[in-house]
Amino acid sequence: MLKIGDRMPAFKVVDQDGKEVGSEDFIGKGKKTIIYFYPKDNTSGCTAEACSFRDNYAELTAAGYNVVGVSKDSAKSHTGFRARYELPFRLLSDTSTEMLQSFGAWGEKKMYGKTVYGTLRRTFIFSEDGLLERIIEKVDTKNAAGQIL
Repeated sequence: MLKIGDRMPAFKVVDQDGKEVGSEDFIGKGKKTIIYFYPKDNTSGCTAEACSFRDNYAELTAAGYNVVGVSKDSAKSHTGFRARYELPFRLLSDTSTEMLQSFGAWGEKKMYGKTVYGTLRRTFIFSEDGLLERIIEKVDTKNAAGQIL
């Protein structure tokens, strides 16, 4: 698991359009970066979280943030999810879970009373220089953006 002050882990994944995206796309670009990890497109909690970021997107960008969502869903799934809810930010597809694991957003969790491995809902906030400033482990899906603002 990352700690405050750690550098953004190096990664290469694709976005909803199939375009390759890496950590270098966010470091040193003059904006802080919010990378939020969520379990699955089109589920109630994940939709609420994405819509919280969408509804507060103007405030977040005015405050100097770049917003990026990440799940293990396919780029095709992200394309539909993004269009359906008019999400103005990129969604990254990590089907291999390598990025999820390097950020500490993949692990054991309880689902319906069973222990399973999956995406841990977490939000990481990085400085303009790619240093971790804050981790939100208890995400309020309906107020995800408010937890940052």
